[in-house]
Amino acid sequence: MDASSSKTTSTRMNSYKHHGKDLSELRRQRTQSNITLRKKQREEQIQVKRNLPAEESMTDESDNDEKSNQTKDLNDLAIRARSEDPTVRFEAIHAVRKLLSMGHHPPINEVIQMDFLSLFVRYLTFDQYPDLQFESAWALTNIASGDSQQTQAVADANALPYLLRLLQSPRDNVCEQAVWAIGNLIGDGPTLRDNAVDLGIIQPLLKFIQKDIPVIFLRNVTWVIVNLCRHKDPPLAFHAVEEILPAIKYVLKYTDMAILIDSTWALAYLLDCGNAMIQIVLDSGVLPDIIKLLAHTEVRIVTPALRAIGNIVTGTDEQTQLVLNHGVLAYFPKLLQHPREKIKKEAVWFLSNITAGNKEQVQAVINAQLIPDVIHHLQNSELSIQKEAVWCISNLTLSGTKEQIQYIVSQHVVAPLCNLLQKQDVQMLQVCLDALHNILKQTPDDDLETVIMEIEECGGLDKIEALQIHPNKDIYQQSYDIIDKFFPNDSDDDDMLSANLNTEFSFGNSNENSSNNNAQPFQF
Repeated sequence: MDASSSKTTSTRMNSYKHHGKDLSELRRQRTQSNITLRKKQREEQIQVKRNLPAEESMTDESDNDEKSNQTKDLNDLAIRARSEDPTVRFEAIHAVRKLLSMGHHPPINEVIQMDFLSLFVRYLTFDQYPDLQFESAWALTNIASGDSQQTQAVADANALPYLLRLLQSPRDNVCEQAVWAIGNLIGDGPTLRDNAVDLGIIQPLLKFIQKDIPVIFLRNVTWVIVNLCRHKDPPLAFHAVEEILPAIKYVLKYTDMAILIDSTWALAYLLDCGNAMIQIVLDSGVLPDIIKLLAHTEVRIVTPALRAIGNIVTGTDEQTQLVLNHGVLAYFPKLLQHPREKIKKEAVWFLSNITAGNKEQVQAVINAQLIPDVIHHLQNSELSIQKEAVWCISNLTLSGTKEQIQYIVSQHVVAPLCNLLQKQDVQMLQVCLDALHNILKQTPDDDLETVIMEIEECGGLDKIEALQIHPNKDIYQQSYDIIDKFFPNDSDDDDMLSANLNTEFSFGNSNENSSNNNAQPFQF
């Protein structure tokens, strides 16, 4: 990343993409620390791991009764599960699986400690007993749905290759259960994901999609694809992405809600993995399908679709332009007025990356008549949306032409910017001051007095003056620069402030003063 200017905080610099010329800090990439639409957020979230509970008919005992008998039961079941009698063996494995399917506090650790894992993995190979394979895969699924240590225990038992082998089973329920277990394993992190890819997980998954399988089974297959795409440190290998993209594009045409949600999140995750990955996804031709989903009535689909295209425009200007060429801005009047606050925030964030582009891209936002909505959010929305709106306007003042900057002034952006100067958020104050300073610098001399008067009349001048004593040096220096250049009054107070600022910048280094006055240097 290029070095930022002296007025750019490290937080701001870390959240930008390279843009070229002097605007390298403009287009911000989404980071884990500054987004509220999290991967684990309620109904929008696609679960990393899933536990398969027991059927209602299998849970006739109360949880307390089951818990009190667990230790005794497991000791007995450990013996019976090793029986040579197929019926006894099956009933024991079935009973252990029932315990692991309890809704509250299943005895996962106890089952691991009693070495049931080796039995489950062994029984995956018993092709002559598909019901035993099914129960064993189910048990492994529920153990792998636990914490990372429990999931790793399943991996350490070498379950993955044998689960992959079950994908060739003639029994659909066995195949589906193996898919579920594999999904829980690869959802734990990139190491197990890459292990599964190396063992050949992708082609069997693609074959399932090509077959006429039940929708419920296809939901599980799509969910596994999400887990393949989920992790970005490191991301899925490019060759693997190229293999699965046609399948994702295919399932995007389904009307089933769960399949649509999962497949759209898969794309959103991939598109959050850098410019090279963005280009691979774009080359697949899936972009029009994503954009169409912005008009969907289900917010759980709009959310990942908006995230996906938002991630694309953190890429290069060319990648951003491709999104614009597909008419994406036509969807934004409704998105900016969406009833969900998080959708509005994502929409404004998207536009802030467009206004960080070239002047033609800035003009596209203006032509789409979206600036008034952004200014409305700047003035009236909750703080998280206001922050994105400030970035959107500030980016425009840096990358736009003088005429484009004059347009936003004509849309009454000055007063909302000034109103935000009373916020406590340091970064927000810096961005607001940047925007106002840029507006003043880019305003023609004939119109400058009008802008200055507007700042004074809305109370902006008072707020800027107050920020000259802000503890953050970038904020008080920026405030002083604005006052000094655009609001000079030659008052004694200003002279005193200037002297104080000069003193602050050089204190402890004035040998002349120390020599003449015999003063001791200040000790921290």
